[in-house]
Amino acid sequence: MKRLLPLLLLCSIAAGPPVDLRSGYDDASAETRAMQDDDGGNPGFLWVREGEAQWSQPAGPLGKSCASCHGDATVSMRGVAARYPLIDKATNRPMTLDRRIGECRTDRQQAEALPPESDAALGLAAYVGLQSRGMPLNVDADNPFVAAGRRLFETRMGQLNLSCAQCHDDRAGMKLAGAVIPQGHPNGYPEYRLEWQAMGSLNRRLRNCMVGVRAEPFPPDSPEMAALALYLAVRAKGLKVETPAVRP
Repeated sequence: MKRLLPLLLLCSIAAGPPVDLRSGYDDASAETRAMQDDDGGNPGFLWVREGEAQWSQPAGPLGKSCASCHGDATVSMRGVAARYPLIDKATNRPMTLDRRIGECRTDRQQAEALPPESDAALGLAAYVGLQSRGMPLNVDADNPFVAAGRRLFETRMGQLNLSCAQCHDDRAGMKLAGAVIPQGHPNGYPEYRLEWQAMGSLNRRLRNCMVGVRAEPFPPDSPEMAALALYLAVRAKGLKVETPAVRP
């Protein structure tokens, strides 16, 4: 950490959001990009197949599956992931795709909630996300939560007193401990990360970053985490959905 701290503290000049959008795919090694491009070799597809099986699997006392309401996911879910997070009319707050899937399960199927970061939860999110692969992110930015998310992105936090923007806006493309600092776009989640050797959600990545600067992470279902996810999606508008992406 003593060696990393001076590099982290270089992230101090406010430059604003990136003008030329770069997916994390663009900053990955040739080997990692090849892994993502090959559906047969992309380990994220292990979770996709889990989600595909769950799509038609009845759950809860009503014996309903996702397919009972939505039919063929390759048709009904086309483009859905590209529009999330969106503002939920019932709660008037940002709703992430992960949370929407969870609420459908508990409210519509009346089934037990899937544990966060479980293979089942990640699998369903990855299967739904796959149906929008190649489509540009196009999240509605006409709401006050985007500004709230941007403030969180630009707010210094933790014992290291760093903000998300200081690294992912100001120093994107530079290197930290030998790795390229990405712009931090969410267009591949849930994604398979080589450092985790597993699939993970955007929530997990954000928690990791907050812990990395020695800050207390926001709760997964908090308004703060939802607003931050919304801003990240708006910030990445136009980038193509890559679910399930592969990252270092």
